[in-house]
Amino acid sequence: MKVELFIPCFIDQIHPETAFNTIKVLEKLGCKVTYNENQTCCGQPAFNSGFWDEAKTVGMKFLDDFTAQDYIVGPSGSCVGMVKNYYNDLFNNAIAHNKCRAVQNSIYELSDFIVNVLKKESVGAKLEGKAVYHDSCGALRECKIKREPRVLLENVEGLELVEMNDVEVCCGFGGTFSVKFESISTAMAEQKINNALATGANYIISTDTSCLMHLQGYIDKNNLPIKTMHIADVLSSGW
Repeated sequence: MKVELFIPCFIDQIHPETAFNTIKVLEKLGCKVTYNENQTCCGQPAFNSGFWDEAKTVGMKFLDDFTAQDYIVGPSGSCVGMVKNYYNDLFNNAIAHNKCRAVQNSIYELSDFIVNVLKKESVGAKLEGKAVYHDSCGALRECKIKREPRVLLENVEGLELVEMNDVEVCCGFGGTFSVKFESISTAMAEQKINNALATGANYIISTDTSCLMHLQGYIDKNNLPIKTMHIADVLSSGW
């Protein structure tokens, strides 16, 4: 199966190892992965900040960077959710309308693709410890992903997956929200991490690097005994 890889900005610039681990997992599952090095942003930061003209320019480039002849897979519920949902606001009744629909129908978040397209529930990963899964707003609310990452994590050898309180509550990142409303954002991160710590978990796992970056910042600042991991990094562990 051919896959066009979409790597979001946070992963490209801050956690490139997650991009390589995404390729590693997809190739192990039999996919032929291609990557267009000209790809950039999906336009979400500009869109969420109200700069829709600028977001449309970036989004148009995004549409041009993918053929949509094969599946498009990205390790980010937030960015995939942007394309699937909010490109309608940018390209409805536009010249790029048909290309937009083709890309929207082809793009999947990584765990969604593995479970619902490849029909796999295990990739042979191994990781010792206890973990909680954080439902990112983008994955849960925009991509309707709930079961898929949990199924994959439950099949990681050595990993005990437990649920924390208020698991569907936002972590407080929210893009520019964390900049404009720092105190509220920090308090939300504190609540999320305290709920995770209460379970005795060693890891907070999610589909979204942006959430994990926000949470890891609070963890590092307060020297807390827990760490964050992207699901792609978990699924590539132990083999």
